[in-house]
Amino acid sequence: MLTIPSFNELVIREAILNAVSHRDYRHAGSVFIKQYPAKIELVSPGGFPPGITLENILWKQHPRNRRIAEVSAKCGMVERSGHGANRMFQLCARESKQPPDYSRSDDYEVFLTLNGKVKDPRFLTFLEKIGRERQVSFEATDFITLDLINREQKLPQLAKECVPSLLKSGAVERIGRKLILSGKFYEFVDKKGVYTRKRGLDRETNKQLLLKHIKDNRKQGSQFRDLREVLPSFSRDQVKKILAEMKREKMISVIGKTSAARWYPHGMV
Repeated sequence: MLTIPSFNELVIREAILNAVSHRDYRHAGSVFIKQYPAKIELVSPGGFPPGITLENILWKQHPRNRRIAEVSAKCGMVERSGHGANRMFQLCARESKQPPDYSRSDDYEVFLTLNGKVKDPRFLTFLEKIGRERQVSFEATDFITLDLINREQKLPQLAKECVPSLLKSGAVERIGRKLILSGKFYEFVDKKGVYTRKRGLDRETNKQLLLKHIKDNRKQGSQFRDLREVLPSFSRDQVKKILAEMKREKMISVIGKTSAARWYPHGMV
């Protein structure tokens, strides 16, 4: 059984040291820390350093007070690379907690909320199970990538580099151009309905959606670019493969080639 504390000591330490190292000392005021039963809030004067935004704080670093950061690193208080925010995200993802929340920050203060509630401890148990069965271990960046996939967030380049190994491990699946947590995970946590929703419609239903669009536009015919919009999560090749199956099954016919081709219900051409 996993035992996960509400607040990870390393996360709290990184958050405090970041607030001290990267605050804007041109502004008067102190760093405030407020603890609640299920969250901790840290507020430091001044907004984000130049070039840092809510969108890139996980992957980009720009220390405002380099000397303070260097001294802290030499004392072993912070990571030498200066990736304190990155480390906080990694540790929270590893414990299946909400990522550090900077959404209340503005030009005058950085407002960080750390949530202590574990979202789903079964997720961590599932990853341990996969690790034992397939003899793989997950790195910190893998946990961040899995969390982003679970929350259906856009993956930055560093996260995309983790995808091949996560697919191979069976932790995630690719549905068209979309990535989701694997069906084994949703079966493990008894949420098969969520898996069905995230995976989308089955192949026969997708065929019927395409057929309906083609029938609705039988007079002028349907162009391939319009058919791709019917199944936006599918790649170009996947839509082509479904159309080829429908043609073999005499559901549809095509006139023309390449981008000039138009699709019609079978029997109309």
